[in-house]
Amino acid sequence: MLHQFFGGVHPAEHKDLTEHKATTPLAEAPAQVVIPMAMHVGAPCKPVVAVGDEVKVGTLIGETTGLGAPIHASVSGRVAAVEPRPYGGGGMMMSVVIDNDFQDTPDPCVKHRDNVDALTGAEIIEIVKNAGITGMGGAGFPTHVKLSGAVGKVDTLILNGAECEPYITSDHRLMLERGEAVIGGARLMAKACGLTEATIGIELNKPDAIEHLKTLAGSDVHIEGLKTRYPQGAEKQLIQMITGRQVPPGGLPAHVGCLVSNVATAAAVWDAVTEGKPLTRRGVTLTGGAMAEPMNVLAPVGTPVGWLVKMAGGFKETPDRLLYGGPMMGNPIYDLDAPMMKSTNCLLALTAAEVAEQDPAQTCIRCGKCVEACPMHLTPLFMRMRVDKRKWDEVEALHVMDCIECGSCNYICPARLPLVQSFRTAKFAIRDKAAKEKAAREAKEKEAAKA
Repeated sequence: MLHQFFGGVHPAEHKDLTEHKATTPLAEAPAQVVIPMAMHVGAPCKPVVAVGDEVKVGTLIGETTGLGAPIHASVSGRVAAVEPRPYGGGGMMMSVVIDNDFQDTPDPCVKHRDNVDALTGAEIIEIVKNAGITGMGGAGFPTHVKLSGAVGKVDTLILNGAECEPYITSDHRLMLERGEAVIGGARLMAKACGLTEATIGIELNKPDAIEHLKTLAGSDVHIEGLKTRYPQGAEKQLIQMITGRQVPPGGLPAHVGCLVSNVATAAAVWDAVTEGKPLTRRGVTLTGGAMAEPMNVLAPVGTPVGWLVKMAGGFKETPDRLLYGGPMMGNPIYDLDAPMMKSTNCLLALTAAEVAEQDPAQTCIRCGKCVEACPMHLTPLFMRMRVDKRKWDEVEALHVMDCIECGSCNYICPARLPLVQSFRTAKFAIRDKAAKEKAAREAKEKEAAKA
């Protein structure tokens, strides 16, 4: 039995630009890839290669010592530089730059595994760790950490095939084209967690994907068609929709016995366990009204944004906005030299007409639409008022840290107030304040210890 989640909106989908276009390899591989050492939640990786080193597809180039995931070469060739380069998150990031030899020679670590059924859950998690797999739905949380933390604590594994953001179709195409890998990955992830079944949630605007996966799934993988509503793909909303359980404020899915992952992550797990392939490529939707030839492509991690745009025929008009991701939660791209990353599922080039921005933000009329739309039961209008006055303690008391930045409030606001942007500012200020207070407290404790 399906349930409902609170709030949500129904933005225009715009998926028709690419939903019927098969995922294809790039017509021309990039001559050079730029692979940042931070593509995951946690500390950046440490480069373990030097200029002049030869690498193959799957060669380890970045190691992690704490929370994080290792990083591997996505093309074969020679390391041209190890230096800060433009980064998808803005600014510069230490990166490994590889000159492509266009041979795609696999590293010796990439080899078929015959004894998959004999693997234990712990062995699967170790393979996932060594393959550098992170959440491919956007957050980039290391998958091995999520799986190991779920053992003995969760009873439900949910795979997110909702793909609720407008324009994006890379997961839709993946489910149609590599359904066996999605189903197989779901089973492997379930086994890693100590479970015997999994559920895949897919919005009803993808009936072909639903029917296709149903033909492949057995009794241990359940395919659920979900009424189309944004932000259904957010893990807390997906959990509530499928199980009826509500993650408490400040809580994690594990607190209600659930683990949520993306269908692309499941396919990457399948590739790593069965073929020994680290995460070095992914499907990306290149779309938007400013993109000359919208398409879905399979591209090496580290491919420069400008190269991807070139593969889509370039811009047919100067985009008003260029984003990593969709129009609701996507992040702006400031430099075409910045690379796509493990979590990049879409490059969106919007025209001025698509953005359809009104005049500068108007005054809030307290209509309450943002409260009705917020899927986290928050009060955006009151949070915004306190942000404007920089009353961080009061903003925090209104649970701004629970905001998932889905953009539903921005979308529905008749005054076009930049609500999510103000909440990001508040979160930064609150974290900064907490860090300074912690540092001051620790310094005081050291002084007291000396005395």
